[in-house]
Amino acid sequence: MLWTVVFTLPLMVAIQVVSARIGHVTRRGLAANIRTGFPRWVLYAVVGMLLAANTLNLAADIAAMAEALRLLVGGSAHVYAVTFGLLCLVLQVFLPYKRYVRWLKWLTLALLSYVGVVFTLHLDWWAIAREIFHPRLAATNDVLLMVVAVFGTTISHYLFFWQAAQEMEDSTDAAPQTPQDVRRHLRRIKADTIIGMTFSNLIAFFIILSTAATLHAAGVTNIQTSAQAAEALRPLAGDFTFVLFSLGIIGTGMLAVPVLAGSAAYAVAEAAGLQGSLSLRLDKGEGRAFYGVIAAATVGGVLLCFTPTDPVKELFWSAVINGVIAVPIMVVMMLLASRSATMGAHVIGTRLRWLGWLATAAMAATVVAMLVTL
Repeated sequence: MLWTVVFTLPLMVAIQVVSARIGHVTRRGLAANIRTGFPRWVLYAVVGMLLAANTLNLAADIAAMAEALRLLVGGSAHVYAVTFGLLCLVLQVFLPYKRYVRWLKWLTLALLSYVGVVFTLHLDWWAIAREIFHPRLAATNDVLLMVVAVFGTTISHYLFFWQAAQEMEDSTDAAPQTPQDVRRHLRRIKADTIIGMTFSNLIAFFIILSTAATLHAAGVTNIQTSAQAAEALRPLAGDFTFVLFSLGIIGTGMLAVPVLAGSAAYAVAEAAGLQGSLSLRLDKGEGRAFYGVIAAATVGGVLLCFTPTDPVKELFWSAVINGVIAVPIMVVMMLLASRSATMGAHVIGTRLRWLGWLATAAMAATVVAMLVTL
């Protein structure tokens, strides 16, 4: 699967740049633009799919964090699930937007723990390079399911909504811009996205590699919880690797939960024609509906942690669902970004248009192939 993160990088960059451009140029989120540019059924279908997939993803992430903390310090995973859910909810509601986003950016450093896991191992990097550029794959349904899952967890629909919303948030308090200012900012968006997505896929690369070199190499292939994965690592790679992996799960979850809940809230608020922003102050009576969606999505995710479901399967199937859902949302985004009625003089250029449609076609082809081989 290592080839997938190399293949998806340019496609991922293109589609995230498109979503960021829409947010910055229009100073509205994706759902608000869909609301004005498409029939209502398109809007409700897109937002409904986003909300359902995000809630399932939230549950899997919160359950994984709770299990990882239980492994490190003992105690009840259910208590930790409720605690993590409440912590993420309180931070999003009561911490000012600019300070909260700053904390999220620093929290991404937790992802380096997966890099640390790999460098505690002794690997044949020439063999790894061969597997990247000459993978041995059969076009079976299991392989295609996994490819869709990897695509769905890198080119993810909720990230489109989140990035457009962040550009909208950043431009809300900005002074009116000249066309030159807009073009300069769009160049900054492009550079920022290339750097961010490169690091993102590097982390994905190390996650896949560390799992293959430890668990799979030892014949451990039936993992039902993150706790099982971490416990299996201890005798294979030592206590240090076990602790790194567990901390990585917690850091990743703390980063993912607010993005999942926040992107759902932006989408639902904009679809209803309500104001949606993490800068709104609940103590001043602002954004009750917006923060209500964040609360509902987070609480829904916590409640799912109490069901007898397999968290790893939840993560896997939510990634597959993300891959399927991303296709129609990408089509809608590309149409929006190409419309002068939406983007004015800043419609996307030929190169970005080709890359964006290529990303959409690649996702669609993989999903269709998966469905055909069922």
